[in-house]
Amino acid sequence: MSGEKDLLKLLENLSPSMSEDEYIFCTFQDSTCDNFTDLEPFASVKEKEGMSLVLERKMAERAGIKFESIFRCISLGIHSDLTSIGLTAKISSALSENGISSNIIAGYFHDHVLVPSYQAESALEVLNKLIK
Repeated sequence: MSGEKDLLKLLENLSPSMSEDEYIFCTFQDSTCDNFTDLEPFASVKEKEGMSLVLERKMAERAGIKFESIFRCISLGIHSDLTSIGLTAKISSALSENGISSNIIAGYFHDHVLVPSYQAESALEVLNKLIK
């Protein structure tokens, strides 16, 4: 069940949608995913410095987890192949040109872009302009 690889087709069929939830990034030393299943992480990355998690802000606040920045998640709504070339580069370049930082996470079916919450509406506008 592979997704689309052609960049032009990916852009033509791009359907970005923004989650209502806010997200945060946090990290824990000497931990595994098993330690955090109750927090229902949106994403996790095991790094040499520790376990990095992306959590819903409300879940992090309930657990007393400190964080620095707040993000909104824009899902790209297109099933891109994990070996496709250029989509995330195009997305991050367009956002960068508009002064918006982005953290892109690839799932099996979709790519998700976490952008600063205060720039989320602008980011969605930029992504909608990429649709050909």
